Amino acid sequence: MNTVKTFAPLAWRNLWRNPRRTVITLIVVSVGLWSVLFFNSFLTAWGEASKDATLSLLTGQGQIHAVGYLNDPNIEVLMPPPNAALTKALNAPQIKAWASRLQVPGVVVSEYKTLAVNILGVDPASERRVSAIPDKIVEGRYLNGADDDGVILGVSLVDRLKTGLGRRVILMSQNVDGSLSEQSFDVVGIYDSTKETEDFYVFTGLTTGQKFINVKDKIAQIVFTIPLDQDLEPTVADLAQAAPDLDVRSWKTLSLFLATTDSFMQSFIYIWLAVVFSLMAIGIVNTQLMAVFERTHEFGLLRALGMKPRQVLILVALESTFLIGFGVLLGMVLAALTIWSLYDGLDLSAFAEGLEMFQGGQVLFPQYDIGGFILFSLLIWLMGILVALWPARRAAKLSPVEAMRHAT
Repeated sequence: MNTVKTFAPLAWRNLWRNPRRTVITLIVVSVGLWSVLFFNSFLTAWGEASKDATLSLLTGQGQIHAVGYLNDPNIEVLMPPPNAALTKALNAPQIKAWASRLQVPGVVVSEYKTLAVNILGVDPASERRVSAIPDKIVEGRYLNGADDDGVILGVSLVDRLKTGLGRRVILMSQNVDGSLSEQSFDVVGIYDSTKETEDFYVFTGLTTGQKFINVKDKIAQIVFTIPLDQDLEPTVADLAQAAPDLDVRSWKTLSLFLATTDSFMQSFIYIWLAVVFSLMAIGIVNTQLMAVFERTHEFGLLRALGMKPRQVLILVALESTFLIGFGVLLGMVLAALTIWSLYDGLDLSAFAEGLEMFQGGQVLFPQYDIGGFILFSLLIWLMGILVALWPARRAAKLSPVEAMRHAT
């Protein structure tokens, strides 16, 4: 410790004997760490926005179906409304909201075209708590109640059918007795969402849908939302225990693409960290080696005056510690300022079509990740010091006689 206290002021002064080299190293370290911290925040925000945008449409944080429904969603694989045990589990504090739906494959017919769709019967009051669709109405209105006999169509589907608000369309689907049900519906609302959702989902009242195909009070699914990610798996387990004869799944198994993307976002930052550190390591080693070569005479003189190899190693290591540490602090400040400047959100609506293809959110809200700031900053600092030990060890091994001769 006495050696460190003695050499610390000397190491700090040595850094500024060559300001250009010191500034270049500071830029390399600070920009590298800034990119890691900012991209960590950016990718986390992108992942959360993409997940929220997708799950808030129809998926929710999880769903409950009859066994076999997801493999073959048809009228024969429906389930009764939740019993007392399941209702109690669905009303648990960790579940924000839930809703029952009837979903069956069908056909929509206009004056000009016939297209295959999924017909969803919903309870508007419950649906508003679990889905963003009710807030995406761009023309007309949303459903007024479970017995509303109007129909809601997507913008793209309206265009393909060449129909519009106030027009009538015919829905057709299989009846409970195997025959074909056919009924005329008024288009009371048009919603704007992803093209896939607009093309394949039409909405009507839950009771209306049940009467349409004569299934009494049967439903196809129960969708639920859970605010906290850490409550997801325990809640799914509780629901599965409350309804052992039903198929309870979280969004991670319902939407494999989204789950894979979410996992990739978490892994990508470590890949980026490895790339950035590799580039930083090359710059740090190159800079420190040049410093050692330029100071060969100085190190030889210090050794001739009685400084031990261990002390030379400590001196050079302290210089690297101060230099990289200062660069790390600067990188943290730059990252914090960048994230703070985006506090009101980063609007990517100009790239809406591309984001829709990747199920991305259009407004990102980068947040400070204190754990990430500490972890990545310490990793960069420690790994930078370890990389700098090679030039330091080279300086410590210099022979005083050879160093003095090299100077002449």
